[in-house]
Amino acid sequence: MDFNFTNLTNKPSAGETRQVKVLILGSGPAGFAAALYAARADLAPVVLTGMSLGGQVSLTHTVENYPGFPTGVGGQELVDLFQKQAERFGARVEFDTAVEVDLSQRPFRIKTYNAEYLAETLIITTGATPIHLGVPGENEFTGRGVSYCATCDGWFFKDKDVVVVGGGDSSLEESLFLTRYAKSVTIVHRRDALRAGAILQKRAMAEPKIKIIWDTVVTEVLGDAAVKALRINNLKTGSEQDFPTDGLFIFIGHHPNTELFEGKLEMDGRGYLHTDVTMHTSVPGVFVAGEAGDPNNSQVITSAGMGAAAAMQAIRFIEEHAAQE
Repeated sequence: MDFNFTNLTNKPSAGETRQVKVLILGSGPAGFAAALYAARADLAPVVLTGMSLGGQVSLTHTVENYPGFPTGVGGQELVDLFQKQAERFGARVEFDTAVEVDLSQRPFRIKTYNAEYLAETLIITTGATPIHLGVPGENEFTGRGVSYCATCDGWFFKDKDVVVVGGGDSSLEESLFLTRYAKSVTIVHRRDALRAGAILQKRAMAEPKIKIIWDTVVTEVLGDAAVKALRINNLKTGSEQDFPTDGLFIFIGHHPNTELFEGKLEMDGRGYLHTDVTMHTSVPGVFVAGEAGDPNNSQVITSAGMGAAAAMQAIRFIEEHAAQE
């Protein structure tokens, strides 16, 4: 299913300043869940989609672990449903991107390519981007054999051979998960030792479906309609070969999309925004939901739950400050 662009708008016109009670940056599950809850509170939230409507889930062929869809649902279709539900209650979706923020005082000032917003509250749901290998063929075969989420796509590789790139905890966790479906899982790691925790290493080493190719990197993804092989290079010997495989899963980390808030909000060394149990950031009235503040989960359901929680806290924040005025 195609995205619903019917109600997307580039309004207000350039140079116009618009006041909103709740401004949401990002249009993935966290963003639309926040929009739904804020809209049902009659706060007329505005969602700025960012450069990619739907976030990472829109790249997933089928989502099979979101409640309510026993036969699965397409990633794009699910985002479209999220959007329609939020708009039904009065959320407004703007195809626009924040380029500058001033969080020094309320209302917060957010500039976009097309306008400027003064927001009583701000919910950041800008997500995180999987770190890519940056090799030829990777982008071309994303969704056709190249994946960054074993939980999302592992089932599609039932009884097939797959390769996993990475040597950390997430790489081994996802490799072990893939053994539920795949005929074989080959971990390609650029070093001669894994960085994952000892327990995960023991589990991986004991799993008969898993083997490891050490001191090796993937230099190209090969295929036609789908992935057929990987060109790999041994860093110690310099030898190169084409390694047949049906799929490539890349787990070398995520990068949160939080550059816009550097120096304005507290974040850890990796760029994940600091948040408390109420989804508040270091600035009162600014909330974060989803992977922009959560380095541990990369699931639609967790992001949506955080988005709902952030909106509920934003509603409380607005009510409390209205009572004080």
